[in-house]
Amino acid sequence: MKKTVSTPSSVATQLDTLRDYIRFAMSQFGENSIYFGHGTDNAWDEATQLVLAAVYLPWDVNPAVLDGRLTDAEKYRVLEFIKLRVEDRKPLPYITGESWFCQLPFYVDERVLIPRSPIAELIENQFSPWLREGPVDRVLDLCTGSGCIGIACAYAFPEAEVDLADISSDAIEVARKNISKHEMTERIQAIESDLFSNLEGRRYDLIVSNPPYVDENDLNSMPKEYEHEPALALGSGPDGLDITRQILRQANDFLTDDGLLIVEVGNSEVHMIQQYPQLPVVWLEFERGGNGVFAITAQELSQYRDQI
Repeated sequence: MKKTVSTPSSVATQLDTLRDYIRFAMSQFGENSIYFGHGTDNAWDEATQLVLAAVYLPWDVNPAVLDGRLTDAEKYRVLEFIKLRVEDRKPLPYITGESWFCQLPFYVDERVLIPRSPIAELIENQFSPWLREGPVDRVLDLCTGSGCIGIACAYAFPEAEVDLADISSDAIEVARKNISKHEMTERIQAIESDLFSNLEGRRYDLIVSNPPYVDENDLNSMPKEYEHEPALALGSGPDGLDITRQILRQANDFLTDDGLLIVEVGNSEVHMIQQYPQLPVVWLEFERGGNGVFAITAQELSQYRDQI
């Protein structure tokens, strides 16, 4: 049964400090069994970030501030944030307008997925040892969404030019906002494109893609928080691989001869393994958790493209 947050007036007379409201938020989260997984994995971190953002304080503020008393206006704003999280099940980054990826801040709203890909770990290691040695001149972030993967790659490869491509004009608007936020307009271009359709003539040393990959079973059983994310960026056919198959068929035409393709398919990894046992992909492992990301070189892909 859905429960509601207590009325602002009744709560505001009983709670005073930031610490009070963090505790209250945690209680509301527990009572309503909300889902964590869009930036935090526990009630304390979720509540702390939510409350601090409501009063325009950074998540890493000095803990001494938590004993500070709130004004009435601040109390009502915090309670409104808690209500959005508990009653509407809106994920935290959509409430605050910010998500972190590769230790970098990105603007997000309901036009794009909330960044959470384990590919961040690969970017931090410059895709070693899978990417060949030498300079990286061009990178493509395919199905870019907020642009977080491509922009993080631009930091990892400071000499590279990066293209961000997405079929959604809304996503491209968000990606461009993040390009400007990170002052990368000279090196990064956002392109509205149905996969490779508007990228003719371009070749990349590295193509990274976190495409829609959720299969029908998972899509039908996801927590309510995911209903706020764009459906276009989640589902991809009964087995979650409709778009991945297109990427595998076309990517070789856009990779350099020694290029590398990285694709995330999440839980649809099991379908990939079943359907393409002959494909020489490498399933990558992550120290910080995550699964369903594979790597394949342009040369390997070329040999098997007729079997996809």
